[in-house]
Amino acid sequence: MTHRKFHAYSILLGLLVVLFSAGCAKKAAKVTPAAPPLAPAPAAVVASKPASVEHPKGAAATPGPSDEELFAKNVKDVFFDFNKSDVRADETSAAQNDGVFLREHPNVKVMIEGHCDDRGSIEYNLALGTSRAESVKQTLLQEGVSSERVKTISYGKEKPFCTEDNEQCWQQNRVDHFAFAH
Repeated sequence: MTHRKFHAYSILLGLLVVLFSAGCAKKAAKVTPAAPPLAPAPAAVVASKPASVEHPKGAAATPGPSDEELFAKNVKDVFFDFNKSDVRADETSAAQNDGVFLREHPNVKVMIEGHCDDRGSIEYNLALGTSRAESVKQTLLQEGVSSERVKTISYGKEKPFCTEDNEQCWQQNRVDHFAFAH
């Protein structure tokens, strides 16, 4: 009986070896077909490289600043004297430079916001703010900017840049502020 048990164990052990070997062979067979798809990947990468290199000469790989960023950097506000709506002599070049920038960037539209200091009535300052904005608009039109690209609004004394009660602060509020219009 021990001999039979030994014989049964031998057969069982043999079957396990066969099954184990067959299982390993199947796993190896599964790995082998997976290897060929990996080989074409480097060729695909190589094939895509020339396409990314073939940019027209002078084309930048990274985009430049947006119109809005250029606007913020180049367009300057125009300041006014107390109770005046004509562009001051020392502000004329700023207004003209704004016009040149806008002429050279025809996609940019602008809102000119007329502001005043807090002295005077609401009605007076709204009218003064309108006159100031229209005065600068005329300078832009003289520089060749299309009137369809320039809008004006008066805030009078309602949206001050500075809230202190002194001449330096009032000067900051007597301004035509340029806003990028979308």
